Amino acid sequence: MTHPFTRTDNCVLETARLQLRRMTLDDTDVILSLLNDADFIKFIGDKGVRTPESAREYIRSGPLASYDLNGFGLWLVELIGSRTAVGMCGLLKRPALGDVDLGFAFLPQYRSHGYAFEAAAAVLRYGREMLGLGRIVAVANSDNAVSIRVLEKIGMKFDRMIRLSEADAEIKLMVSEHTPAL
Repeated sequence: MTHPFTRTDNCVLETARLQLRRMTLDDTDVILSLLNDADFIKFIGDKGVRTPESAREYIRSGPLASYDLNGFGLWLVELIGSRTAVGMCGLLKRPALGDVDLGFAFLPQYRSHGYAFEAAAAVLRYGREMLGLGRIVAVANSDNAVSIRVLEKIGMKFDRMIRLSEADAEIKLMVSEHTPAL
């Protein structure tokens, strides 16, 4: 295994079982499947991505634009060895939030394997060690118990209920704050 923050072949970081890499337009099929999963729509929202072209546009205007603008974004999560795509996880900079937030979503057949925890913990560590972020947040629907458990397991705590826009329902804001040692 390479150092977890070694960048090779679009790879941003690795864990024991997973590789997180920058998305490309070749990831259209997996993004189309992920964004149309019933749980994704229920807990994250309907992005209106229904065709391969709209999936490519989502990748271009979302992750690829974020890599250029922020140096980070949502990364594709793959199993090491097989390079099977299992989901996405990464850091986002949303206009509605003052802090960088951690997000993740996994395809149904790859849930309940510990991949979300493994990827989210690595991304949180990356945000701290590579980006120097002292405060990282996450948002989750109150009824998304699985995601809330993952966030709590990586050390995030409930802060308050927020709305990303006036039209949106209230969601939980989870926070992880790290004070560097002096």
